Amino acid sequence: MSKLVQFHALHIYKCHRYIIYSIFLNVVFLWTRYRNNVHIEATPSFLLCSISPQAWLTFAPVADQTAQYLRVSLNLVNWLSLVYIVVAVFFSLITTWVLDTLGLRFSLIMGSWLNMLGAILRVIGMLSCIPERAIFPMVMGGQTLCAFAQPFFIFAPTKLAALWFPDHQRATANMMASMANTVGLLLANIFSPMILSYTNTLFMLLLIYAIPATIACFLATVGIRERVPPTPPSASMVTSSSEPFLQGVKLLLTNKAYVFLLVCFGSGIGVFTCFSTLLEQILCVKGYTNDFAGLCGAVAIVFGVLGAFLLGLYVDKTKKFTEVTKINMCLTSLGCSVFAVVSQLSEQKFIIGAVCAWFGFFGYSVYPIAMELGVECSYPVGEATSSGLIFVSGQIQAALYLLLLQALAKPMAESPLSVCATGTDANLSWTVPVLVMAGLCTLGTCCFVGFFHTDYRRLRAEATASPNRVTNQSTGGDTWRDNNSSCHLLTHTHTHTHTHRERKT
Repeated sequence: MSKLVQFHALHIYKCHRYIIYSIFLNVVFLWTRYRNNVHIEATPSFLLCSISPQAWLTFAPVADQTAQYLRVSLNLVNWLSLVYIVVAVFFSLITTWVLDTLGLRFSLIMGSWLNMLGAILRVIGMLSCIPERAIFPMVMGGQTLCAFAQPFFIFAPTKLAALWFPDHQRATANMMASMANTVGLLLANIFSPMILSYTNTLFMLLLIYAIPATIACFLATVGIRERVPPTPPSASMVTSSSEPFLQGVKLLLTNKAYVFLLVCFGSGIGVFTCFSTLLEQILCVKGYTNDFAGLCGAVAIVFGVLGAFLLGLYVDKTKKFTEVTKINMCLTSLGCSVFAVVSQLSEQKFIIGAVCAWFGFFGYSVYPIAMELGVECSYPVGEATSSGLIFVSGQIQAALYLLLLQALAKPMAESPLSVCATGTDANLSWTVPVLVMAGLCTLGTCCFVGFFHTDYRRLRAEATASPNRVTNQSTGGDTWRDNNSSCHLLTHTHTHTHTHRERKT
Protein backbone atom coordinates (compact mmCIF):
# COMPACT_ATOMS: atom_id res chain seq x y z
CA MET A 1 0.00 0.00 0.00
CA SER A 2 2.82 2.38 0.85
CA LYS A 3 4.41 1.79 -2.56
CA LEU A 4 1.13 2.63 -4.24
CA VAL A 5 0.87 5.89 -2.29
CA GLN A 6 4.47 6.72 -3.21
CA PHE A 7 3.66 6.08 -6.86
CA HIS A 8 0.63 8.38 -6.76
CA ALA A 9 2.65 11.11 -5.08
CA LEU A 10 5.46 10.71 -7.63
CA HIS A 11 3.15 11.08 -10.62
CA ILE A 12 1.27 13.99 -9.13
CA TYR A 13 4.65 15.64 -8.57
CA LYS A 14 5.76 14.90 -12.14
CA CYS A 15 2.50 16.17 -13.59
CA HIS A 16 2.81 19.45 -11.71
CA ARG A 17 6.51 19.66 -12.52
CA TYR A 18 5.86 19.67 -16.26
CA ILE A 19 2.99 22.12 -15.91
CA ILE A 20 5.03 24.50 -13.76
CA TYR A 21 8.01 24.20 -16.13
CA SER A 22 5.82 25.20 -19.08
CA ILE A 23 4.45 28.18 -17.16
CA PHE A 24 7.95 29.18 -16.09
CA LEU A 25 9.10 29.36 -19.73
CA ASN A 26 6.05 31.44 -20.65
CA VAL A 27 6.59 33.83 -17.75
CA VAL A 28 10.31 34.32 -18.42
CA PHE A 29 9.76 35.00 -22.11
CA LEU A 30 6.86 37.36 -21.60
CA TRP A 31 8.55 39.21 -18.73
CA THR A 32 11.43 40.06 -21.02
CA ARG A 33 9.15 41.09 -23.89
CA TYR A 34 6.13 42.82 -22.36
CA ARG A 35 6.28 43.08 -18.58
CA ASN A 36 2.86 44.58 -17.94
CA ASN A 37 0.95 41.52 -19.13
CA VAL A 38 2.91 38.68 -17.49
CA HIS A 39 0.33 37.75 -14.88
CA ILE A 40 -2.63 37.48 -17.25
CA GLU A 41 -0.60 35.45 -19.77
CA ALA A 42 0.70 32.93 -17.21
CA THR A 43 -2.71 32.05 -15.82
CA PRO A 44 -4.38 31.23 -19.18
CA SER A 45 -1.28 29.21 -20.06
CA PHE A 46 -1.71 27.20 -16.87
CA LEU A 47 -5.39 26.70 -17.58
CA LEU A 48 -4.85 25.70 -21.19
CA CYS A 49 -1.97 23.41 -20.30
CA SER A 50 -3.39 21.64 -17.29
CA ILE A 51 -7.10 21.15 -17.69
CA SER A 52 -9.10 21.39 -20.91
CA PRO A 53 -6.91 19.22 -23.19
CA GLN A 54 -6.17 16.73 -20.43
CA ALA A 55 -9.87 16.28 -19.72
CA TRP A 56 -10.58 15.87 -23.43
CA LEU A 57 -7.89 13.24 -24.02
CA THR A 58 -8.05 11.49 -20.64
CA PHE A 59 -9.60 8.38 -22.15
CA ALA A 60 -8.48 8.36 -25.81
CA PRO A 61 -4.93 6.98 -25.19
CA VAL A 62 -6.42 4.16 -23.06
CA ALA A 63 -9.73 3.64 -24.84
CA ASP A 64 -9.70 -0.16 -24.66
CA GLN A 65 -8.94 -0.23 -20.92
CA THR A 66 -11.51 2.49 -20.25
CA ALA A 67 -14.16 0.34 -21.90
CA GLN A 68 -13.30 -2.46 -19.47
CA TYR A 69 -13.39 -0.27 -16.36
CA LEU A 70 -16.65 1.45 -17.30
CA ARG A 71 -18.17 -1.78 -18.67
CA VAL A 72 -19.30 -0.16 -21.90
CA SER A 73 -18.54 -0.59 -25.59
CA LEU A 74 -15.66 1.11 -27.38
CA ASN A 75 -18.10 3.31 -29.30
CA LEU A 76 -19.44 4.73 -26.01
CA VAL A 77 -15.86 5.40 -24.87
CA ASN A 78 -15.30 7.35 -28.08
CA TRP A 79 -18.28 9.51 -27.10
CA LEU A 80 -16.27 10.72 -24.10
CA SER A 81 -14.14 12.54 -26.68
CA LEU A 82 -16.92 13.14 -29.20
CA VAL A 83 -18.99 15.02 -26.62
CA TYR A 84 -16.40 17.82 -26.81
CA ILE A 85 -17.15 18.18 -30.49
CA VAL A 86 -20.93 18.12 -30.05
CA VAL A 87 -20.83 20.72 -27.27
CA ALA A 88 -18.44 22.91 -29.25
CA VAL A 89 -20.76 22.95 -32.25
CA PHE A 90 -23.71 24.26 -30.24
CA PHE A 91 -21.94 26.26 -27.54
CA SER A 92 -19.05 27.92 -29.38
CA LEU A 93 -21.09 30.79 -30.80
CA ILE A 94 -22.31 31.61 -27.29
CA THR A 95 -18.70 31.47 -26.10
CA THR A 96 -17.53 33.88 -28.78
CA TRP A 97 -20.33 36.27 -27.81
CA VAL A 98 -19.28 36.04 -24.14
CA LEU A 99 -15.61 36.68 -25.01
CA ASP A 100 -16.34 39.65 -27.28
CA THR A 101 -19.09 41.10 -25.05
CA LEU A 102 -18.23 40.28 -21.43
CA GLY A 103 -14.47 40.13 -21.88
CA LEU A 104 -11.50 37.83 -21.55
CA ARG A 105 -11.27 37.91 -17.75
CA PHE A 106 -14.87 36.83 -17.17
CA SER A 107 -14.59 34.09 -19.81
CA LEU A 108 -11.44 32.52 -18.36
CA ILE A 109 -12.84 32.47 -14.83
CA MET A 110 -16.14 30.98 -16.03
CA GLY A 111 -14.32 28.30 -18.02
CA SER A 112 -12.08 27.38 -15.09
CA TRP A 113 -15.09 26.81 -12.81
CA LEU A 114 -16.91 24.67 -15.37
CA ASN A 115 -13.82 22.56 -15.90
CA MET A 116 -13.17 22.09 -12.18
CA LEU A 117 -16.75 21.00 -11.50
CA GLY A 118 -16.62 18.56 -14.42
CA ALA A 119 -13.32 17.07 -13.26
CA ILE A 120 -14.68 16.58 -9.72
CA LEU A 121 -17.90 14.98 -11.02
CA ARG A 122 -15.83 12.45 -13.01
CA VAL A 123 -14.03 11.45 -9.81
CA ILE A 124 -17.29 11.12 -7.87
CA GLY A 125 -18.65 8.86 -10.60
CA MET A 126 -15.87 6.33 -9.93
CA LEU A 127 -16.46 6.05 -6.16
CA SER A 128 -17.30 2.56 -4.90
CA CYS A 129 -20.61 3.76 -3.43
CA ILE A 130 -21.94 4.71 -6.88
CA PRO A 131 -24.22 2.06 -8.48
CA GLU A 132 -22.71 0.40 -11.53
CA ARG A 133 -25.47 1.64 -13.84
CA ALA A 134 -24.72 5.25 -12.81
CA ILE A 135 -20.94 5.18 -13.34
CA PHE A 136 -20.84 5.93 -17.05
CA PRO A 137 -23.60 8.60 -16.94
CA MET A 138 -21.77 10.45 -14.15
CA VAL A 139 -18.43 10.27 -15.94
CA MET A 140 -20.12 11.45 -19.12
CA GLY A 141 -21.82 14.27 -17.20
CA GLY A 142 -18.47 15.44 -15.84
CA GLN A 143 -16.92 15.16 -19.28
CA THR A 144 -19.76 17.26 -20.68
CA LEU A 145 -19.16 20.03 -18.13
CA CYS A 146 -15.48 20.01 -19.09
CA ALA A 147 -16.54 20.20 -22.73
CA PHE A 148 -18.53 23.38 -22.00
CA ALA A 149 -15.34 24.90 -20.58
CA GLN A 150 -13.11 24.06 -23.55
CA PRO A 151 -14.23 26.81 -25.98
CA PHE A 152 -13.38 29.51 -23.43
CA PHE A 153 -9.75 28.35 -23.47
CA ILE A 154 -9.54 27.50 -27.17
CA PHE A 155 -10.74 30.96 -28.27
CA ALA A 156 -8.75 32.93 -25.69
CA PRO A 157 -5.27 33.01 -27.36
CA THR A 158 -6.24 35.17 -30.35
CA LYS A 159 -8.07 37.70 -28.20
CA LEU A 160 -5.31 37.61 -25.61
CA ALA A 161 -2.70 38.36 -28.27
CA ALA A 162 -4.74 41.26 -29.66
CA LEU A 163 -5.53 42.83 -26.28
CA TRP A 164 -2.15 42.52 -24.61
CA PHE A 165 0.56 42.46 -27.32
CA PRO A 166 1.87 44.84 -30.01
CA ASP A 167 1.79 43.79 -33.65
CA HIS A 168 5.36 42.44 -33.68
CA GLN A 169 4.61 40.03 -30.81
CA ARG A 170 1.05 38.88 -31.57
CA ALA A 171 1.88 35.72 -33.52
CA THR A 172 4.38 34.61 -30.88
CA ALA A 173 1.94 35.33 -28.05
CA ASN A 174 -0.84 33.45 -29.84
CA MET A 175 1.59 30.59 -30.43
CA MET A 176 2.57 30.35 -26.77
CA ALA A 177 -0.99 30.38 -25.46
CA SER A 178 -2.20 27.93 -28.13
CA MET A 179 0.74 25.59 -27.64
CA ALA A 180 0.14 25.57 -23.89
CA ASN A 181 -3.06 23.80 -24.87
CA THR A 182 -1.01 21.39 -26.95
CA VAL A 183 1.29 20.69 -23.99
CA GLY A 184 -1.84 19.61 -22.13
CA LEU A 185 -2.47 17.07 -24.88
CA LEU A 186 1.12 15.91 -24.46
CA LEU A 187 0.64 15.32 -20.74
CA ALA A 188 -2.56 13.35 -21.35
CA ASN A 189 -0.89 11.15 -23.97
CA ILE A 190 1.99 10.40 -21.61
CA PHE A 191 0.32 10.08 -18.23
CA SER A 192 -2.95 8.30 -19.05
CA PRO A 193 -1.27 5.06 -20.23
CA MET A 194 1.46 5.36 -17.60
CA ILE A 195 -0.84 5.81 -14.62
CA LEU A 196 -3.28 3.11 -15.69
CA SER A 197 -0.50 0.60 -16.33
CA TYR A 198 0.76 1.02 -12.76
CA THR A 199 -2.44 1.54 -10.76
CA ASN A 200 -4.99 -0.43 -12.79
CA THR A 201 -7.65 1.96 -11.52
CA LEU A 202 -9.50 4.65 -13.43
CA PHE A 203 -10.39 6.43 -10.18
CA MET A 204 -6.77 7.43 -9.49
CA LEU A 205 -6.30 8.63 -13.08
CA LEU A 206 -9.30 10.95 -12.81
CA LEU A 207 -8.27 12.12 -9.34
CA ILE A 208 -4.80 13.13 -10.56
CA TYR A 209 -6.33 15.14 -13.42
CA ALA A 210 -8.80 16.82 -11.04
CA ILE A 211 -6.02 18.28 -8.87
CA PRO A 212 -4.56 20.74 -11.45
CA ALA A 213 -8.10 21.65 -12.54
CA THR A 214 -8.91 22.72 -8.98
CA ILE A 215 -5.65 24.63 -8.56
CA ALA A 216 -6.12 26.40 -11.90
CA CYS A 217 -9.65 27.45 -10.96
CA PHE A 218 -8.36 28.99 -7.75
CA LEU A 219 -5.55 30.83 -9.55
CA ALA A 220 -7.88 32.17 -12.22
CA THR A 221 -10.44 33.37 -9.70
CA VAL A 222 -8.01 35.25 -7.47
CA GLY A 223 -5.20 35.97 -9.95
CA ILE A 224 -6.83 37.50 -13.04
CA ARG A 225 -7.63 41.05 -11.93
CA GLU A 226 -7.00 43.21 -15.01
CA ARG A 227 -9.37 43.27 -17.97
CA VAL A 228 -6.90 45.05 -20.28
CA PRO A 229 -3.34 46.45 -20.04
CA PRO A 230 -2.91 50.08 -18.92
CA THR A 231 -2.51 51.30 -22.52
CA PRO A 232 -3.52 49.81 -25.89
CA PRO A 233 -0.60 47.78 -27.28
CA SER A 234 -1.19 48.59 -30.98
CA ALA A 235 -2.82 51.11 -33.28
CA SER A 236 -5.59 48.69 -34.27
CA MET A 237 -6.72 48.57 -30.64
CA VAL A 238 -7.11 52.37 -30.58
CA THR A 239 -8.39 53.50 -33.96
CA SER A 240 -11.25 51.07 -34.54
CA SER A 241 -13.95 49.19 -32.73
CA SER A 242 -15.00 45.58 -33.17
CA GLU A 243 -18.22 44.96 -35.04
CA PRO A 244 -21.30 43.89 -33.02
CA PHE A 245 -21.47 40.11 -32.71
CA LEU A 246 -24.29 39.31 -35.16
CA GLN A 247 -23.06 41.89 -37.66
CA GLY A 248 -19.59 40.38 -37.34
CA VAL A 249 -20.88 36.88 -38.09
CA LYS A 250 -22.68 38.21 -41.16
CA LEU A 251 -19.52 39.93 -42.39
CA LEU A 252 -17.50 36.75 -41.89
CA LEU A 253 -19.91 34.56 -43.84
CA THR A 254 -19.87 37.01 -46.76
CA ASN A 255 -16.07 37.26 -46.78
CA LYS A 256 -14.87 34.92 -49.55
CA ALA A 257 -11.32 34.53 -48.23
CA TYR A 258 -12.52 33.85 -44.70
CA VAL A 259 -15.03 31.23 -45.90
CA PHE A 260 -12.25 29.29 -47.65
CA LEU A 261 -10.16 29.44 -44.47
CA LEU A 262 -13.22 28.43 -42.43
CA VAL A 263 -13.92 25.31 -44.48
CA CYS A 264 -10.43 24.21 -45.50
CA PHE A 265 -8.56 24.79 -42.26
CA GLY A 266 -11.60 23.53 -40.37
CA SER A 267 -11.16 20.30 -42.29
CA GLY A 268 -7.57 20.14 -41.05
CA ILE A 269 -8.74 20.59 -37.46
CA GLY A 270 -11.21 17.77 -38.01
CA VAL A 271 -8.50 15.46 -39.30
CA PHE A 272 -6.24 16.19 -36.32
CA THR A 273 -9.11 15.54 -33.93
CA CYS A 274 -9.63 12.15 -35.56
CA PHE A 275 -5.91 11.45 -35.38
CA SER A 276 -5.75 12.25 -31.64
CA THR A 277 -8.91 10.31 -30.80
CA LEU A 278 -8.33 7.17 -32.87
CA LEU A 279 -4.53 6.79 -32.75
CA GLU A 280 -4.53 4.12 -30.02
CA GLN A 281 -7.28 2.11 -31.71
CA ILE A 282 -5.51 2.23 -35.08
CA LEU A 283 -2.16 1.07 -33.70
CA CYS A 284 -3.23 -1.58 -31.16
CA VAL A 285 -4.64 -3.79 -33.94
CA LYS A 286 -1.14 -4.02 -35.44
CA GLY A 287 0.47 -5.05 -32.15
CA TYR A 288 1.51 -1.65 -30.79
CA THR A 289 0.86 -1.09 -27.08
CA ASN A 290 -0.99 1.80 -25.47
CA ASP A 291 2.32 3.12 -24.17
CA PHE A 292 3.71 3.29 -27.70
CA ALA A 293 0.53 4.94 -29.01
CA GLY A 294 0.76 7.51 -26.21
CA LEU A 295 4.42 8.07 -27.06
CA CYS A 296 3.53 8.67 -30.72
CA GLY A 297 0.93 11.23 -29.71
CA ALA A 298 3.46 12.87 -27.39
CA VAL A 299 6.11 12.98 -30.13
CA ALA A 300 3.66 14.67 -32.50
CA ILE A 301 2.85 17.27 -29.86
CA VAL A 302 6.48 17.95 -28.87
CA PHE A 303 7.44 18.56 -32.48
CA GLY A 304 4.27 20.62 -32.92
CA VAL A 305 5.28 22.91 -30.06
CA LEU A 306 8.77 23.24 -31.52
CA GLY A 307 7.39 24.05 -34.96
CA ALA A 308 4.93 26.56 -33.55
CA PHE A 309 7.69 28.36 -31.67
CA LEU A 310 9.81 28.69 -34.80
CA LEU A 311 6.86 29.71 -36.98
CA GLY A 312 5.67 32.28 -34.45
CA LEU A 313 9.04 34.02 -34.44
CA TYR A 314 9.28 33.87 -38.25
CA VAL A 315 5.78 35.21 -38.91
CA ASP A 316 6.17 38.02 -36.37
CA LYS A 317 9.16 39.25 -38.38
CA THR A 318 7.93 38.61 -41.94
CA LYS A 319 4.10 38.76 -41.68
CA LYS A 320 3.86 35.94 -44.24
CA PHE A 321 0.71 34.40 -42.77
CA THR A 322 -0.69 33.05 -46.04
CA GLU A 323 2.52 31.52 -47.35
CA VAL A 324 3.33 29.78 -44.07
CA THR A 325 -0.18 28.38 -43.73
CA LYS A 326 -0.27 27.03 -47.28
CA ILE A 327 3.16 25.39 -47.11
CA ASN A 328 2.45 23.79 -43.75
CA MET A 329 -0.89 22.42 -44.87
CA CYS A 330 0.76 20.83 -47.91
CA LEU A 331 3.44 19.18 -45.78
CA THR A 332 0.80 18.06 -43.28
CA SER A 333 -1.17 16.35 -46.05
CA LEU A 334 2.00 14.56 -47.12
CA GLY A 335 2.55 13.34 -43.56
CA CYS A 336 -1.06 12.20 -43.24
CA SER A 337 -0.79 10.20 -46.46
CA VAL A 338 2.41 8.50 -45.29
CA PHE A 339 0.80 7.73 -41.91
CA ALA A 340 -2.11 6.05 -43.68
CA VAL A 341 0.37 3.57 -45.17
CA VAL A 342 2.86 2.96 -42.36
CA SER A 343 0.18 2.64 -39.65
CA GLN A 344 -0.89 -0.60 -41.29
CA LEU A 345 2.57 -2.13 -40.91
CA SER A 346 3.70 -4.14 -37.90
CA GLU A 347 7.04 -3.82 -36.08
CA GLN A 348 7.82 -0.42 -37.61
CA LYS A 349 8.00 1.71 -34.48
CA PHE A 350 10.75 4.03 -35.68
CA ILE A 351 9.03 4.84 -38.97
CA ILE A 352 5.66 5.41 -37.32
CA GLY A 353 7.26 7.63 -34.68
CA ALA A 354 9.08 9.65 -37.36
CA VAL A 355 5.88 10.13 -39.36
CA CYS A 356 4.01 11.27 -36.23
CA ALA A 357 6.81 13.78 -35.58
CA TRP A 358 6.49 15.11 -39.15
CA PHE A 359 2.71 15.20 -38.86
CA GLY A 360 2.92 17.15 -35.61
CA PHE A 361 5.71 19.54 -36.65
CA PHE A 362 3.79 20.87 -39.65
CA GLY A 363 0.21 20.20 -38.54
CA TYR A 364 -0.01 21.33 -34.93
CA SER A 365 2.32 24.28 -35.45
CA VAL A 366 0.18 26.00 -38.08
CA TYR A 367 -2.87 26.37 -35.82
CA PRO A 368 -1.97 29.72 -34.14
CA ILE A 369 -0.76 31.13 -37.47
CA ALA A 370 -4.06 30.25 -39.14
CA MET A 371 -5.97 31.87 -36.27
CA GLU A 372 -3.98 35.08 -36.76
CA LEU A 373 -4.61 34.84 -40.51
CA GLY A 374 -8.33 34.61 -39.79
CA VAL A 375 -8.15 37.86 -37.81
CA GLU A 376 -6.13 39.58 -40.54
CA CYS A 377 -8.55 38.71 -43.33
CA SER A 378 -11.68 39.54 -41.29
CA TYR A 379 -10.69 42.73 -39.40
CA PRO A 380 -12.46 44.60 -37.74
CA VAL A 381 -14.61 41.63 -36.69
CA GLY A 382 -13.87 40.56 -33.10
CA GLU A 383 -10.95 38.17 -32.62
CA ALA A 384 -12.98 35.64 -30.65
CA THR A 385 -15.68 35.57 -33.32
CA SER A 386 -13.29 34.97 -36.22
CA SER A 387 -11.32 32.24 -34.43
CA GLY A 388 -14.47 30.78 -32.87
CA LEU A 389 -16.20 30.13 -36.17
CA ILE A 390 -13.11 28.36 -37.51
CA PHE A 391 -13.06 26.15 -34.44
CA VAL A 392 -16.79 25.40 -34.80
CA SER A 393 -16.21 24.45 -38.42
CA GLY A 394 -13.40 22.14 -37.33
CA GLN A 395 -15.56 20.49 -34.67
CA ILE A 396 -18.49 19.94 -37.03
CA GLN A 397 -16.21 18.34 -39.58
CA ALA A 398 -14.46 16.33 -36.86
CA ALA A 399 -17.80 14.90 -35.70
CA LEU A 400 -18.72 13.93 -39.24
CA TYR A 401 -15.28 12.47 -39.91
CA LEU A 402 -15.28 10.43 -36.68
CA LEU A 403 -18.67 8.95 -37.45
CA LEU A 404 -17.60 8.22 -41.02
CA LEU A 405 -14.28 6.62 -40.05
CA GLN A 406 -15.86 4.46 -37.34
CA ALA A 407 -18.51 3.30 -39.82
CA LEU A 408 -15.78 2.36 -42.33
CA ALA A 409 -13.82 0.36 -39.73
CA LYS A 410 -14.96 -3.25 -40.18
CA PRO A 411 -14.41 -6.19 -37.79
CA MET A 412 -11.60 -8.56 -38.77
CA ALA A 413 -12.09 -12.32 -38.83
CA GLU A 414 -8.59 -12.83 -37.45
CA SER A 415 -6.24 -10.41 -35.73
CA PRO A 416 -3.19 -12.35 -34.49
CA LEU A 417 -1.15 -9.19 -33.84
CA SER A 418 -3.82 -7.33 -31.89
CA VAL A 419 -3.08 -6.23 -28.32
CA CYS A 420 -6.39 -4.38 -27.89
CA ALA A 421 -7.72 -4.98 -24.39
CA THR A 422 -11.39 -5.35 -25.27
CA GLY A 423 -11.01 -8.35 -27.57
CA THR A 424 -13.13 -8.64 -30.70
CA ASP A 425 -14.91 -5.33 -30.02
CA ALA A 426 -11.67 -3.50 -30.77
CA ASN A 427 -10.27 -5.73 -33.51
CA LEU A 428 -11.27 -3.54 -36.40
CA SER A 429 -9.61 -2.97 -39.73
CA TRP A 430 -8.58 0.67 -40.07
CA THR A 431 -7.01 0.40 -43.54
CA VAL A 432 -9.86 2.11 -45.38
CA PRO A 433 -10.57 4.76 -42.68
CA VAL A 434 -6.98 6.04 -42.55
CA LEU A 435 -6.86 6.30 -46.34
CA VAL A 436 -10.11 8.27 -46.29
CA MET A 437 -8.66 10.51 -43.56
CA ALA A 438 -5.61 11.23 -45.73
CA GLY A 439 -7.88 11.98 -48.68
CA LEU A 440 -9.95 14.46 -46.67
CA CYS A 441 -6.80 16.22 -45.47
CA THR A 442 -5.42 16.46 -49.00
CA LEU A 443 -8.71 17.72 -50.45
CA GLY A 444 -8.93 20.55 -47.91
CA THR A 445 -5.32 21.51 -48.57
CA CYS A 446 -5.73 21.62 -52.35
CA CYS A 447 -8.81 23.84 -52.10
CA PHE A 448 -7.05 26.21 -49.69
CA VAL A 449 -3.87 26.50 -51.73
CA GLY A 450 -5.76 27.05 -54.97
CA PHE A 451 -8.50 29.44 -53.89
CA PHE A 452 -7.44 31.34 -50.75
CA HIS A 453 -6.20 34.88 -51.38
CA THR A 454 -6.46 37.88 -49.06
CA ASP A 455 -4.87 41.11 -47.95
CA TYR A 456 -3.98 41.76 -44.31
CA ARG A 457 -6.64 44.20 -43.17
CA ARG A 458 -5.49 44.65 -39.59
CA LEU A 459 -1.88 45.34 -40.58
CA ARG A 460 -3.08 47.77 -43.24
CA ALA A 461 -5.26 49.59 -40.71
CA GLU A 462 -2.33 49.89 -38.32
CA ALA A 463 -0.04 51.15 -41.07
CA THR A 464 -2.47 53.90 -42.12
CA ALA A 465 -3.67 54.86 -38.62
CA SER A 466 -3.00 58.46 -37.61
CA PRO A 467 -0.94 58.51 -34.42
CA ASN A 468 -2.93 61.43 -33.00
CA ARG A 469 -6.34 59.94 -33.69
CA VAL A 470 -7.86 58.33 -30.62
CA THR A 471 -11.42 57.09 -30.31
CA ASN A 472 -13.28 55.28 -27.58
CA GLN A 473 -12.01 51.77 -28.14
CA SER A 474 -14.13 48.91 -26.98
CA THR A 475 -13.57 45.23 -27.55
CA GLY A 476 -16.77 44.14 -25.89
CA GLY A 477 -16.16 43.75 -22.18
CA ASP A 478 -12.52 44.80 -22.51
CA THR A 479 -12.37 48.60 -22.70
CA TRP A 480 -9.74 51.32 -22.37
CA ARG A 481 -11.19 54.31 -20.55
CA ASP A 482 -8.09 56.50 -20.36
CA ASN A 483 -7.78 58.08 -23.79
CA ASN A 484 -4.99 60.40 -22.63
CA SER A 485 -2.69 57.51 -21.81
CA SER A 486 -3.49 55.91 -25.15
CA CYS A 487 -2.74 59.12 -27.00
CA HIS A 488 0.47 59.58 -25.05
CA LEU A 489 1.60 56.06 -25.92
CA LEU A 490 1.00 56.44 -29.64
CA THR A 491 2.36 59.97 -29.82
CA HIS A 492 5.52 58.90 -28.02
CA THR A 493 5.94 56.01 -30.45
CA HIS A 494 5.42 58.30 -33.44
CA THR A 495 7.85 60.91 -32.11
CA HIS A 496 10.50 58.30 -31.42
CA THR A 497 10.15 56.89 -34.93
CA HIS A 498 10.29 60.35 -36.52
CA THR A 499 13.41 61.29 -34.53
CA HIS A 500 15.09 58.04 -35.47
CA ARG A 501 14.44 58.69 -39.16
CA GLU A 502 15.90 62.23 -38.90
CA ARG A 503 19.06 60.90 -37.29
CA LYS A 504 19.37 58.22 -39.94
CA THR A 505 19.01 60.87 -42.65
